[in-house]
Amino acid sequence: MSSERAATRRAWERDELLLALRLYFQTPFGRLHRTNPGIVELAISLGRTLSAVAMKTSNFASLDPDLAARGVKGLQGASKADRDLWTEARRNMEWFALESESAQTRIPNAAQFEEVNNAPPGLTESEVTTKERRVQSFFRTAVLAAYDDTCALTGLDVPSLLNAGHIIPWSVDVDRRAEPSNGIALNALHDRAFDRGLITFDQSLKLVVSSEIHAYRESIFHQSVFLDLEGSKLRVPDRHPPGPVALTY
Repeated sequence: MSSERAATRRAWERDELLLALRLYFQTPFGRLHRTNPGIVELAISLGRTLSAVAMKTSNFASLDPDLAARGVKGLQGASKADRDLWTEARRNMEWFALESESAQTRIPNAAQFEEVNNAPPGLTESEVTTKERRVQSFFRTAVLAAYDDTCALTGLDVPSLLNAGHIIPWSVDVDRRAEPSNGIALNALHDRAFDRGLITFDQSLKLVVSSEIHAYRESIFHQSVFLDLEGSKLRVPDRHPPGPVALTY
């Protein structure tokens, strides 16, 4: 048996599945293919083929109800272990964020996950614990991946200018801190305005600009980034669309 075939058929260990599912959540769906750098990096770390890792992420895609609701199907053949882990993760995303990061420390040569240094709204850097920072890092990457690294309001696709904002604030609902459906990818300015209550979205996901914004003297910038966008509809992602609980907050 060739080494490639052996790598493909070797049973998946739990830590390997944790890393594969984390990669699934943190990669835009359209980029889950064997040439994706994340797929390549994980395959090397696990000693598996590119196809094996890409197929495993596609197995997880077949379990995703958000994709199924849109008629998108992943690769059939998910194992019981895949299904069990999916259920565990969706039941408690904060647990999954922490456990999947811990898994990389238990696998030799596994790539280290990038840590996001920005504190959640309302907290200073000194108030953010290591655990909270790890959860925030997962949340940011998963939300931006769901929105394909693009602002849901303006279409801006410069990742360094995007934030993953919580719909229900971090401090209000601990259970939803790591839940991607409680997040929206917005450019830094509109994220700030959203966090300050200066803009919001109605039940139809259309932008509502506050009376406070309307009260200011209009400038070209003020007009173009707020007033001209009022009524624009938020782009809903294929994965992790804003949940009904979050939208009624």
